[in-house]
Amino acid sequence: MLNVAVIYGGKSKEREVSLRSGKGVANALKAKGCNVKEIDFTSMDFISSLQGVDLVYLALHGRFGEDGRIQGLLDILEIPYVGSGVLASALAMDKAKAKRIFDYVGIRVAKDLFVQIEDKERLNFDAIEEDFGFPLVVKPNQEGSTIGLSIVKNKSELKEAINHAFTFDKQILIEEFISGTEVTVAVLETASEIQALPIIEIIPNKNQYYDYESKYAPGGSDHIIPARINKETEGLLKKWAIEAHRQLGCETLSRVDFIIPSDGSLPVILEVNTLPGMTETSLYPDAAKAIGLSYEDIVYKLVEITLDKQK
Repeated sequence: MLNVAVIYGGKSKEREVSLRSGKGVANALKAKGCNVKEIDFTSMDFISSLQGVDLVYLALHGRFGEDGRIQGLLDILEIPYVGSGVLASALAMDKAKAKRIFDYVGIRVAKDLFVQIEDKERLNFDAIEEDFGFPLVVKPNQEGSTIGLSIVKNKSELKEAINHAFTFDKQILIEEFISGTEVTVAVLETASEIQALPIIEIIPNKNQYYDYESKYAPGGSDHIIPARINKETEGLLKKWAIEAHRQLGCETLSRVDFIIPSDGSLPVILEVNTLPGMTETSLYPDAAKAIGLSYEDIVYKLVEITLDKQK
């Protein structure tokens, strides 16, 4: 019997989502006959409980779980784990650095201004308005699930949005706002190939934008599979998703988010998620379902892929 430790919870702002992902993963692996040890990662005390496990399934989201830190610890302990390694995890979490890589290889990114907290008081709001116009986006550089993100509609809202983003991170991004349709591409990597699963179109129901509530509240959004896009756009999105996965050095799985602009221009990459959510409303399991894999099937397949790579 396969011994799997599922690590979830953690200390990040996405703790509650991680708890839901972890419980779902643990139940799926139990249904597949695995011996599952559930670990709520709140301190380093969990290390001793990893003795005897064959593999770790990381169901963590955000800081300390998706940013390469726990991956480095597991590498030192020589315990295999589902998902990307240290460098890919850290790069994907750092939106500014990831965007520079995407831009370099020809994947379209949104225009942005990278700001560190020590430069906050020197910002020129008139110059920002001239460069970006309104609305614009302000967000922490290293947070997920739209935490700390604001859509700023005029200059009077800008200072508050910047201060809000800096409560979550010491680095923020000010970006152009691109109106359009948000889509996501789940990527699955085996030992022999990398494939993009059917593209999902996201329609928020709760709010105007695909924010935290839209992502995780029941009925918060509709997932349309396949997305209502033409074949040319579909091919480009899948190509770019696989390229983004490769360029960051991701492994086994990722989910790449894009927006398709309303003006008909090329899609814009938003971010790469190295540990996509696995809750009952999550996108990655929905994409897997579209190719005939149930929730339990895709969770176990990720474990099998990880073990195959170890061999």
